[in-house]
Amino acid sequence: MNSAMQKRTIRLALSALLTGAALILPTGGPALAAAGGGFGFTNFELAATPPQPKGTVCPNTAGTCTNLAAEPAIRADGAGNFYGSSENGLGGGTDAWKSTDGGRHYATLNCPNCGSSANNTGFAPGGGDTDLATAPAKNSAGFYNVYVASLTLANVDVSTSLDGGNTWSLNPVSATIGGDDREWIAADGASKVCISYHDVLTFNIDVNCSTDAGLTFTQLGSAIDSSHAYLLQNNGSGNLAIDPSNHIIYQVFDGIGNENGDVVCNQTADCLHVVWVAVSTDGGRTFTDHKIYDNPNIHVSYNHQFVNVSIDKAGNVYAVFTDNHNLFYSFSTSHGTTWSGPFQVNKSPAKTAIFPWSVAGSAGHLDIVYYGTTYFQAGTVPDNYPSSAAWYVYYAQSLNALTQHTFSQAQASPIVHFGGVCESGVACSGNRDLFDDFGVSASPTTGLASIIYSDDQYTNDPNNPPQSGCTPARNNTISCDHTSIATQTAGPGI
Repeated sequence: MNSAMQKRTIRLALSALLTGAALILPTGGPALAAAGGGFGFTNFELAATPPQPKGTVCPNTAGTCTNLAAEPAIRADGAGNFYGSSENGLGGGTDAWKSTDGGRHYATLNCPNCGSSANNTGFAPGGGDTDLATAPAKNSAGFYNVYVASLTLANVDVSTSLDGGNTWSLNPVSATIGGDDREWIAADGASKVCISYHDVLTFNIDVNCSTDAGLTFTQLGSAIDSSHAYLLQNNGSGNLAIDPSNHIIYQVFDGIGNENGDVVCNQTADCLHVVWVAVSTDGGRTFTDHKIYDNPNIHVSYNHQFVNVSIDKAGNVYAVFTDNHNLFYSFSTSHGTTWSGPFQVNKSPAKTAIFPWSVAGSAGHLDIVYYGTTYFQAGTVPDNYPSSAAWYVYYAQSLNALTQHTFSQAQASPIVHFGGVCESGVACSGNRDLFDDFGVSASPTTGLASIIYSDDQYTNDPNNPPQSGCTPARNNTISCDHTSIATQTAGPGI
């Protein structure tokens, strides 16, 4: 069995544990001229290592841009380089890529966390729940550190590159508390990096920080403060973000509100109706929890993968969350202590919007991506949507998120999935081809976005060839799962 098939076998075995007209751009890939804001995107699949060697550039006409990965993450560094990562599942390692031309092409990097740099052993200590961060300041060699986190269940892997993704060093025991789930990672300065995760024993959201670029994680804090201990067993975590201008750390999550008797929810899906943020002003040593939004209907849940937080260049903070139908955002101009909103983001034809991710730019400039479909049926959750429900990557942009709260919306991809989408993570019993999240980042030099997403559709064109085991008969199944890119080629940046 070749390495690619080994990784697919591992991911299959462990996954239970864990409107536009087409046009062709000269940079490669079918692009979508989507309505709303005049946006355009070029779409293409990425290559895995192996079977392709490090440095394979996508898109290309050689048919070598295929992968078996899912649940990807993306960030940009201060020089405008994009870095992406995507998981092959527990024990299968992480694929990684870099773009130096604004997201129009991506080249494969060595595996950050595998048994060999070429990932040809079929084994890695991690490979689940990937997340990625880039340092906001250069190191002594003139590079922005890149960090890739992944999950082993026993602990959290953090891989660090000090040379722009050329080489990686791995710390396989980054978490102070073992037995972990759903890690997130964020960077500060030239060499500080923090991770957050649920520890299985207490279900606390722990925050570990390193000041030596991930070599050791010696500082441990709790995102849930002593005044809100009732949240310990009643929360769902979102991502971690750090403001490089003032070093404030934000950990977003959803939970109960401790009123109307909802403290007895014990994490049932219909009662995590409050969006929270934990704020640290002392570098992650201590946190204070603040309510972002408390829905008076305690049977509305925001515990859907995942609540998300981002920060603009002026220090304004944005929280994005979905109720399994519509997508909302709130914002804070007071470093997370008080919040305005929520304001709805999605609009027709995206009648259902799930899996949000955001990135902020200049003051009041915000990009949000989500999987959307024209289908909606009251009382029917996305898990049970019919096969006629077609899902796309949607892109929404606001250049006045602090004032008028209006968004231009565009379809940024072809169809990525038909039918139900399970959002219960490891507890999923339905279709989990889109797994739990995807991402967007924006170049600090151009403001244009690059989106990394999952797709389970069979395609056979020069920029999107079918991967091993993916046939027309296996369209819309895990056999065709892969990671793709949608890079913005037209429209305003943030």
